[in-house]
Amino acid sequence: MPFIGAGGVAQVAYTVVYFTAVMLIALFPGRMIDTVGKIITPVLILALIVLATAAVFMPAGVIGEPTGLYLEAPLSQGFIQGYQTMDALGALVFGIVIINAIRSRGISEARLLTRYAIVAAIIAAVGLALVYLSLILLGANSGVLAPDASTGAPILSAFVHYIFGPMGSALLAIVITLACLTTAAGLVSACGDYFSKLLPMSYRSVVVAVSLFSTVVANMGLEQLIAVSVPVLSAIYPVAIALVALSLASALWRRPSRVFIPTLGVASIFGVMDGLTAAGFGYLVPEAIASMPGANLGLGWLVPVLLALIASATYDRFHKNG
Repeated sequence: MPFIGAGGVAQVAYTVVYFTAVMLIALFPGRMIDTVGKIITPVLILALIVLATAAVFMPAGVIGEPTGLYLEAPLSQGFIQGYQTMDALGALVFGIVIINAIRSRGISEARLLTRYAIVAAIIAAVGLALVYLSLILLGANSGVLAPDASTGAPILSAFVHYIFGPMGSALLAIVITLACLTTAAGLVSACGDYFSKLLPMSYRSVVVAVSLFSTVVANMGLEQLIAVSVPVLSAIYPVAIALVALSLASALWRRPSRVFIPTLGVASIFGVMDGLTAAGFGYLVPEAIASMPGANLGLGWLVPVLLALIASATYDRFHKNG
């Protein structure tokens, strides 16, 4: 935006070029790991290190006072806002990309696939933790630079310009462009792999269709995207989180379907209720559900899902037929 302007022809032209690059990377999945891993990622990591160092050692101010729900319920508010990163949802589909990348190196043994996937997960977790901690600190110290910001983007932009001047805007452009490019290419590739098996469409057709759709949606703008996505994410995330937790504990279940089906069923019901509330249709949610602990904070699903898990796990453990 600082270089080509916001909205209009400039934004359309940028998104067309951007998703053309995404499409080309995703069209050749065998080469994607080399393109991302050997070319894009080193530049991205270097830029993130520079940005994180500035956030830690060159703060624009002091840590500000929390406001709104961050004052009343900081943990739950941070938890809900974390939905917007879509990391858990991304992890569920990126698993396909990681496994395919490992297999493309000629590794097919289940034990080795698991080992390398775990190593990749640890690297990703540590990297994401460092990125988010630096962004948390940056936002806490630098909110004064953009006091009326409704998202973190204006604060981040103001900070890099404050610290680095015009070069800061170039640094931020590199970080965001490359970070989103790798994510978009991975997601488009995962969609191509999944939907080409589900629908009568080839992998390349799905990649082209998803890229064209994303080009259109990307022109909605960040605030509009967040407004649309939050209700959807509020509905999906309870299921995603429960699915990840149940899968990690799969060795504990004698017959997984006994635990998965009721627990994910309850997560789905309460997720939809939270999604309706987030979308402004809270009046459609039954009073009994709306009054559940944490419901006003978007976490009304937590207690019911835990109770469903305990009940179904107990039934699974003591059922006579194994």
